[in-house]
Amino acid sequence: MRYFLFILILPLLSYCNTSDTNRSSTDKIAAKTKKKTVEKAPQKIEYKDIDKAHLLGHIKASEDTLFMEIPVPVANREGLYIQKEVLKAFRKMRNAAKKDGIHLKIISAYRSFNYQKWIWDSKFDGRKNSGNRNMRNSYPDPRKRVEAILNYSAMPGTSRHHWGTDIDINSVSTAYFESPQGNKVYEWLTKNAQKHEFCQTYTAGREDGYNEEHWHWSYIPLAKHYYYNFGKKISYEDISGFKGSKFAKELNVIQRFVINNINTECIKSH
Repeated sequence: MRYFLFILILPLLSYCNTSDTNRSSTDKIAAKTKKKTVEKAPQKIEYKDIDKAHLLGHIKASEDTLFMEIPVPVANREGLYIQKEVLKAFRKMRNAAKKDGIHLKIISAYRSFNYQKWIWDSKFDGRKNSGNRNMRNSYPDPRKRVEAILNYSAMPGTSRHHWGTDIDINSVSTAYFESPQGNKVYEWLTKNAQKHEFCQTYTAGREDGYNEEHWHWSYIPLAKHYYYNFGKKISYEDISGFKGSKFAKELNVIQRFVINNINTECIKSH
């Protein structure tokens, strides 16, 4: 009888041990899977808080601790200012380019709201040509004139040059970048600029927004914070104080020219 009971109990014990082993293995696999899931979870991106004055260009760069004057010959003239972090990164890129026989120079950097207003109003009044055309004579209708100017210039308050994160390099002429010399510069930038965390802001192939600008480059680590804050804080009430500003909302300028149709490399987290 005892022998018979032992034979009955033995398979049960074996089943329990096997079940426990399988359960233990399953628990371990589940724990590993859970751990992997946690490790792969996307991290929340923390953005620096930027005030409206810095977003809209209502600051005096020569008195702002974030900025410094760009020395000649890094810049083509005196009086150009940029954020210190951007200048440091550009100098590294400039030195790398020089080793490859490429010469880079900043020809435009920070622009205040008032300076952008002067550019814009001059084109609106016909005192300054835009795209080799007198906009006042070519477009008597103010709304159409604003649309035409937007092909080449940003409305005051919407320019990325207000941020001190964006620069124009060597020339603002398409013809220069199509020349043998300019083409070499552009090829070097498209191949190497991202290594130094710069991106070409306005590229070809976009459906809307500004024309392609081979010269306009943005320092991603800082510019992405300004881009994010602009989208959250700036409204059409802030885009005012210049000629034709009443058409800003009607033409959806913030979305078309600041938020959408920017080279996606310029707004990625790096």
